[in-house]
Amino acid sequence: MQSVSKQTGLKRFYYATRYSWQGMCAAYRQEPAFRYEVWASAVLIPLAFFVAQTPLQFAALVSSCLLVIAFELVNTAIEAVVDRAGTEYHSLAGLAKDLGSAVVLVSLLIGALIWGAIIWQNQGW
Repeated sequence: MQSVSKQTGLKRFYYATRYSWQGMCAAYRQEPAFRYEVWASAVLIPLAFFVAQTPLQFAALVSSCLLVIAFELVNTAIEAVVDRAGTEYHSLAGLAKDLGSAVVLVSLLIGALIWGAIIWQNQGW
């Protein structure tokens, strides 16, 4: 059996970045929820410059936006694999899709909690 050589160094970084970008573009084209979250982040991330009073607050606000995008990508990947496996209903396929969706919901709740807590803290309430 012949071993397959993998790219190393800058070439590997280039290809990994290219594949990642292709995945982001595919998700943007094919998933409305991903588009909504990207556009919400496009508004919220610049807003974080005005809301945050410390670098740590800024990092938390931006990270919460990126967390939602990351989990939406994972959810999209789960859905793609499940859909590729077959079109017939299977309870485990439904469970996988539901769990992926639940992760996105939890990340949205985390984001709302972080934004709410920082706004509350900065208002001195």
